[in-house]
Amino acid sequence: MGIDLGEKRIGIAVSDQTRLIASAHSVMKRKSRAEDFERFARFIAEQQITLIVMGLPITLAGHEGDRAAWVRDYTADLCNHIDVPVVYWDESLSTKQAEASLRAQGKRGRKIREHVDAVAAAVILQSYLDADRPPLEQPDDFE
Repeated sequence: MGIDLGEKRIGIAVSDQTRLIASAHSVMKRKSRAEDFERFARFIAEQQITLIVMGLPITLAGHEGDRAAWVRDYTADLCNHIDVPVVYWDESLSTKQAEASLRAQGKRGRKIREHVDAVAAAVILQSYLDADRPPLEQPDDFE
């Protein structure tokens, strides 16, 4: 499960069981942490989630700022309410990539705003899945 955590909305993505392909799932409006965590726990159980990839905002200079500290604090609190491992993954430019992807699909204005967080979560999760995948083996006769 990939998460793009925002102050107002949370983008959620899931992968197939083989952990090859990430797909945008939904956008959850943030409420209180307690309500958020309850919804996460329910979703994790329903979808049989085994790992959460939490987008971590890293500046283009490669540093963590106040927003990253907030994500880490939120995630630490979340971990007290779920029993699934969480890994952080750089979410740099994921929203820009998500917006570009939605525009390429012909979406505009409100349609982009409705889906961008879930698509950004899918971008984050796919990046993690691609990086975690072992490299393809070269055939012995490849030159």
